Amino acid sequence: MKQVGLYFGTFNPIHIGHLAIANHVVEYSDLDEVWFVITPQSPFKTKQSLLDDHHRYQMVFEALQDYPKLRPSKIEFNLPQPNYTINTLAHLDEEYGSEYQFALIMGEDNLKSFHKWKNYETILENYAIYVYPRISDGKIEHRFQDHPKINNVDAPIMEISSTFIRNKHKEGKNVRPLLPESVWKYMDEMNFYR
Repeated sequence: MKQVGLYFGTFNPIHIGHLAIANHVVEYSDLDEVWFVITPQSPFKTKQSLLDDHHRYQMVFEALQDYPKLRPSKIEFNLPQPNYTINTLAHLDEEYGSEYQFALIMGEDNLKSFHKWKNYETILENYAIYVYPRISDGKIEHRFQDHPKINNVDAPIMEISSTFIRNKHKEGKNVRPLLPESVWKYMDEMNFYR
C-alpha cells in the first residue's frame, strides 16, 4: 500500500519553499508520494486575496511537472465549505483507502494550534503526521511532544511566504527567483497579484 503525505495549502501562489519542503519530506521519510491538496477556502483565511481555485491548481500542476513523486490534488474543490481536514481525510479514505495510506504534512506552527482543529484527536488516532520546522511563536503542547504518530522531519527552514511574494510583486519587485519558472510564466502571463 502506497504511503501518501497530504500537504494542504492555498498555494497562492506555490513557490520554491513549498517544493523544497515537499521534496525533502518525500525523499527523507517513508512516504512514497506527496499530494498538494489545494484548499478552496480555509476556515482561517478570508477569500478576497485568493485566486480562483482552477488558477491555483494550474500553477501547482505546472510546478510539479518534473517531480514524479509530487502530485496536485483538487479533492477539496467538490467538498462542502469551509473545508475541515477531518472531512477531507474521510473522503480520501473512502475513495482511495484500498490503495493508499494517508498521512498529514504540516509546519511546526500548525502543530502548535493543532489542538484547535476539528476532531484533532481522531486525526491523531488514525493518521501519521510529518512536521517540518518553521520559525514561529508559541509552544508545542506537551501531549504532542514525543507522540508516536508525530514524526519530525529535518527539512530546511524556508522563510518564504506566498503573502510576501504577492505583496512584493504588487510593489513591482522581482519575485521570479522565488517561484518555479513555469509558475512565474503563468502568473506573469495572467497578470496575477498586480
